[in-house]
Amino acid sequence: MKLFYGWRMVGAAFGIQFLLAAFLTQAMGLYIAILSEEMGWSKTTLSGAAALQSVESAIIGPLLGWVMDRIGPQLMVRWGMIMFSAGLLMLSQVQTVGIFYLSAILMAIGASLGGYFPLSVALVHWFEKFRARALSLMSLGLAMGGLAVPSMAWSMEYWGWRNTSIGTGIFVLCVGLPLAKMIRRRPEDHGEHVDGLDPARLQAHAQTGQLTVEPPIEFTVKQALRTRAFWLLAIGHGLALLVVSAINVHAITHMKEGLGYSVSTASWVILVMTCFQVGGVLIGAALGDRFEKRKVAALCMMAHALGMVCLTFAISMPMLMGFAVLHGIAWGLRGPFMQAIRADYFGRNAIGMILGLSAAIIAMGQIGGPMIAGVMADLTGDYQLGFTILALLSALGSLTFIWATKPVR
Repeated sequence: MKLFYGWRMVGAAFGIQFLLAAFLTQAMGLYIAILSEEMGWSKTTLSGAAALQSVESAIIGPLLGWVMDRIGPQLMVRWGMIMFSAGLLMLSQVQTVGIFYLSAILMAIGASLGGYFPLSVALVHWFEKFRARALSLMSLGLAMGGLAVPSMAWSMEYWGWRNTSIGTGIFVLCVGLPLAKMIRRRPEDHGEHVDGLDPARLQAHAQTGQLTVEPPIEFTVKQALRTRAFWLLAIGHGLALLVVSAINVHAITHMKEGLGYSVSTASWVILVMTCFQVGGVLIGAALGDRFEKRKVAALCMMAHALGMVCLTFAISMPMLMGFAVLHGIAWGLRGPFMQAIRADYFGRNAIGMILGLSAAIIAMGQIGGPMIAGVMADLTGDYQLGFTILALLSALGSLTFIWATKPVR
């Protein structure tokens, strides 16, 4: 039996997400901890580089959505891998804040062009019945990337952070670019059907009463913007990323400077978190299409908040393990649902632009999380106040998903 090409795309997207997570999302905390000590730069300065990545997403997100709705994501993903590789190579040459920021911008543009957003749009067009499963399996790459944190920490300690950056930049070019070439636009353009199911055969089953076929829901961009659900989902997603982005940037530094653990020990806590993130993704892949996604997301927001509290006030390793379990499962389970629920609500035809406009709002959370934590740490001397504020905002974010009921066109 021929394997549906959409599942091959899921495999390629998994690999690309792994590279982005291992060498950027999860590794950024390691680079910041080392640069803070080696260069003597403030946490606010270092947080600014992470914020620049989110500012870039907010600016070009709607443009990317418009382009993908018209020409598809395939060329975009390829250029993304090239620019991400260039950013890593430039990072290895950093001597000044300006070059550090420039490398961060290059990596950010590469991650935007070749990362979660365009890959999600591609898979949304190839899957409907198995959409949550496909997006969850793709996100498994993001989760598995966290498993590389101890290896990245070891490489930086043994080979140096500059050599590590050079090596990973070359690896992205050699592996990420071939994976990017597997991404295609719509199944109809390649003689395939959504989910690999022939619509004529489905219609025949529907006429004989063997299957119920519901008409597809399709919103235009203007219609989506007029719904309450669009704005509530974007705000809730942004509040979730307040916590996620702050942890990615500052958790290792907090455990090192605030709690007294070594970078290696802190990286193992991130590894445990990632293992539970993988568990959350697998739960979503198995059950995500069976439950109401907004209610699951609301529960995950509470878990994010509790996990952040455990990290903030940890007085022992068990509390750090509590953080790793709660935050890991919540991130893995909730993450893929964010794009799947929008596709369920608004359809496929304008999904690129809808996700792009959402990204401009969501980016405020990505910017705010690291900046709130970094500025508060510089002002107060530790991360407790900043992390507490983020935990409270995450708990409030659960309400946005409760209120984000499915719109009726």
